[in-house]
Amino acid sequence: MNGNSTNQDSNDDGNLFGMRKIPYWEIYGVKRFPYRGRRKFTPLLYQSFDGGMKISNDVFGLTIRQFERIYTACLERRITQQQWILNLRYPDKSSNEYLEYLQNCTDCTKDHLLWLEKKPGDKYLYEHLVERVGTEIDIRTRQRLFIISDNIENEFSSHQIKISSGSLAEGLDLPGSDIDIMYVNKIEEADIIQNVRSIKRPIHRTTYVMETDIDHPGFTRLRLVAEKKKGSFFVPFAGKSLYLRVNPFVEMNKQSIPTMAVFKHGPCLSDQNQMIDFAFCLRSKYLPHNAIPWAYRHRRQWPPNIVIDRIIDYGCLMVPIGPKNESNYDFLWRLSFSIAEKILVHSFNFTQLLCYGLLKLTLKNIINRDNDAKELLCSYFLKTALFWVSEEEDIETFQLPKLYFCFSLCLDKLISWVNICYCPNYFIPEHNMFLEKINQSNNKILLCVLESIKCGGIDGLITNLFQLDNANHRISRTNSESSSVMLEFLFYRLNGSTSAPIDIQSCFKGLALTESFIKSESSTFIVNACKYHYAEISQYISQLLPSPNTRDNTYNIHKRYHRHLQDGIKTDAVSGWLLYASFHYVIGQYNVTLRLTDYVLSRCTPDMRKIGHEQHREKNYYNSKNVHSTLTLIERMKICIVDSVTYLQHSSIIPEELQLEVKESPCFTVPPVILSHCLRFLCYHHLGDISKSQQALHSLYLTGKNQHFMSNVGFSESVTILGVCFEISGDKKAAYQWYDFALQCPYFVCPSAKIRKSKVFEI
Repeated sequence: MNGNSTNQDSNDDGNLFGMRKIPYWEIYGVKRFPYRGRRKFTPLLYQSFDGGMKISNDVFGLTIRQFERIYTACLERRITQQQWILNLRYPDKSSNEYLEYLQNCTDCTKDHLLWLEKKPGDKYLYEHLVERVGTEIDIRTRQRLFIISDNIENEFSSHQIKISSGSLAEGLDLPGSDIDIMYVNKIEEADIIQNVRSIKRPIHRTTYVMETDIDHPGFTRLRLVAEKKKGSFFVPFAGKSLYLRVNPFVEMNKQSIPTMAVFKHGPCLSDQNQMIDFAFCLRSKYLPHNAIPWAYRHRRQWPPNIVIDRIIDYGCLMVPIGPKNESNYDFLWRLSFSIAEKILVHSFNFTQLLCYGLLKLTLKNIINRDNDAKELLCSYFLKTALFWVSEEEDIETFQLPKLYFCFSLCLDKLISWVNICYCPNYFIPEHNMFLEKINQSNNKILLCVLESIKCGGIDGLITNLFQLDNANHRISRTNSESSSVMLEFLFYRLNGSTSAPIDIQSCFKGLALTESFIKSESSTFIVNACKYHYAEISQYISQLLPSPNTRDNTYNIHKRYHRHLQDGIKTDAVSGWLLYASFHYVIGQYNVTLRLTDYVLSRCTPDMRKIGHEQHREKNYYNSKNVHSTLTLIERMKICIVDSVTYLQHSSIIPEELQLEVKESPCFTVPPVILSHCLRFLCYHHLGDISKSQQALHSLYLTGKNQHFMSNVGFSESVTILGVCFEISGDKKAAYQWYDFALQCPYFVCPSAKIRKSKVFEI
């Protein structure tokens, strides 16, 4: 700078060293600095002794400090309104977008956990509850798993729409939770409307109108107003009106579950162990009249409007069961809002989900341990209380530091209901769900239990819920199952209830949908679950292709078989390879079949585990097996899991000797070791090797006798295969005995066993 500047003397703020002061706007071309604070002097830049630049009257520093104050206040407001913002941005928290947000937001609960540090009791409750219920990512992944599985199966299912419901589908995998599945028939083309004025002419479908009863507001009659074709269970009621009956509907749908014994379990049909409940129902695209006020009543921020709109658009379901206190219940159908409830739970934030899990644990570990109060409450009542509290309270009430407070609000709601013996249904408040359950003769007992929980406070709750963990807390954490293993076993249980398709075009649609999920989903576990479904559908397609022995375009047909069979080997360690072996047997390549069955038998060792709903008993063994934690779900399944082979109806690659089995039933399930020895026996029989065929038959006999890899599902089929092989070998007496044994099976009986037994008896 020029120390002899002519402007130096005229500057009152001149520098002692003769340098001209240069304002910042002269250097940077800024005409005005919009600073709203107080400033006495213009900020200046000048040269320091070391040759650098020096600033005076630091307006920039003041501005930065002011910005920090505003930014801090903004963060505080965001934390305060966090739940409202998340509900606005992610109304459906079971979506892939929200799961991706959780995966990227690694410290989303960090601020709340800092608050919990100040409250040891709340922190202890939170940590143990997360250990039991799971992290939010675990819960959302479970929800996503059920959604994906339902969508894929419904894409290739030709008969009915599968709807997973219950606490498992809602994301809570607690001990004792069973799989609840609802089916809506696709073929039964019927419309269920609110009133006759909703009918659009001309009528192309059978139409019923819902008639709700003032005395039974949670139930409805279905009156036939237009019939496309004659039905088998319409009976006169109330004059000339025709109403749909409940019991014939249930009996008709019993035949839709061919793979297990059917037992009545409330409105559901269940297996012998009551691990899977099937409910067959009807759907109306409209809400009943007495549920419409729910959509428009006053509430706080929950549920969001978009969630309410989804529930209105879906309508409701009708389950074939009437009220217990009604003698003529055969004409009354229960109004079910299971889908609406699942949508509501999927919109819960993490605190609401933890509160839901805490209520269920309290019911199981405290309330139901009192012999007098046992069975008075059910988890559905607790969920209803949480719905009402969530609607009545501000959404910001449901934050992790206030978890016990939220639980207390639900407990107070239950106490008030038990006191007056009235539990209002969330959608139809006029429906008292305590009827025939809680009354003035037993409510005092339940009130004492609930009041004791309330008086015990958080310390008493922790002691009663986690008393074993208090003594062995370190051991419990050391031996706790990882979330990945829990998710994998839930996946195995879920796939034990998958129905089989019959239409190849629907299978291709399912394959395309699965491929789109593989490309779009953000969770690695969900992507691998979709890859399993892709391989499973490929196995189905390989059985629905034209016969591999057709003379036209044999090369192209075999090429298609190889493509889908190769994709199908990725389901587990053996089932895909056995289908490959079955294909080679059908086309007469017996030596290839023998090599493949050799490989399968080498994999079917006692330490392998079978897929299905019984897998939950073996989590500890699975967790301790030498399977590296970095392996994906598909890689683990190919190492640890063996699955039965399911032949579809009229399968093109089942051995000719077993064709009768796929003519009489929609599917034919065979354990892997049984099928391996059966194929080996058939191959040696065709090759004329009597010694080895007898050896294979003996191995098959020992396998059936020891019931190796045989469970309830596939037991009768396995015994029937033993009869077939003994019949082929010429031992008619042994074949007759095995067929007779198959017919005595307490579970599902293979339909072909009766036919084969009668033929052998005639001989």
